[in-house]
Parts: sequence; structure tokens; C-alpha cells
Amino acid sequence: MASIKEDLGAYLREQRQNARLSLRQLAELAEVSNPYLSQIERGLKKPSAEILQSLAKGLRVSAESLYIRAGILDERDEQQVGIEAAILSDSLLTERQKSVLLDIYESFRAENGRSAAEADEITGAGRPAGKPPVRQRAEKKAAATTAKKASKAAKKAAARTSAPTARTTRTPVVPTDHQTTSTTDQRSSS
Repeated sequence: MASIKEDLGAYLREQRQNARLSLRQLAELAEVSNPYLSQIERGLKKPSAEILQSLAKGLRVSAESLYIRAGILDERDEQQVGIEAAILSDSLLTERQKSVLLDIYESFRAENGRSAAEADEITGAGRPAGKPPVRQRAEKKAAATTAKKASKAAKKAAARTSAPTARTTRTPVVPTDHQTTSTTDQRSSS
């Protein structure tokens, strides 16, 4: 079985020959050195994503196809390949930054894949008909707990209303100035 580098090299050579370009012409178009391109084609060197993109432009082929051949990308859905290709082709990012971004992107996709699987488990998707899904069991348990709490609250409320109240409340009367003077006048006249 040929290695990824040899497979990529053979693919590049085939594409270059189909485009009727010499090794030197493709090296000029891709702005890479002639010896380096020769080493890539012979499977001795594995090019970076930037070099692959330059080669793809020179050969007028999809950069994603070269990324897949080089083992940088797996064959996946087109949207994912497009996002990964955009990250890999960004010339303002370092190779390390590109790698970190791709790792983060993959971890988010994996996490969302797990979340989707958990959602299927909760809703019962793909579950045999005899066994209720987790969500139904959880809802039954929550309903029972709510019923118990409501029953306790009702008993407490009933106990409060049936017990005699020992307190009486008074509303204080605040006299107005007119009432105060009249009371004072009444006391002086008496």
C-alpha cells in the first residue's frame, strides 16, 4: 500500500501531465522551487496546506481534493471541507494557528454530535416501543414530585387557616391639624 505522500505525489504528477505542464512550469505557477516540487511528486516531501493551495491554483484543481489526498482532510460533507479549506488557505494565520482552529472546530462538531445523540435518547428516537424514553420517565418523576409538593403546601395552608389568629391589627389614626386644635380647644374650654 502506497503512503499518503506517494499517493499525493503520483496524483500531482498525473494532474500536471494532464494539464500539459512541465515540472518547471508548475513550479513557477505555484511559486515553489523546482527541486521541492520534484520531491513532492516523488513522495519524499509532504507539502503544507499553503503549498497545496498554490499547486491547486497552478493545476486549476480543487484545493480540497489535494488536502484530502495529502491526508489533511478526510472525505466529509462539503460544508465542513469548505470551512476547513478556508482555515487552511488563510495566509494571515500561522500553521500552528490553523491547526488549533481545526482542532477546536472538530471538538465542537464532536460535542454537537454527542448532544444530538443524547437528544435522540431523550426523545426516544430509535428506541423500542415497549420501553418509554428517558424524557417520559423524567416527566413522570417530575409530575409525582410536583404533586407531593403541592399536597404538602395545601396541608400547610389548611393548617394555617384553621388555627385561630391571636393577633389583632389596629390601624393608627393620625389626627389632622384641624382636629388637634379642636381637641385642644375643647380641653381648654372645659
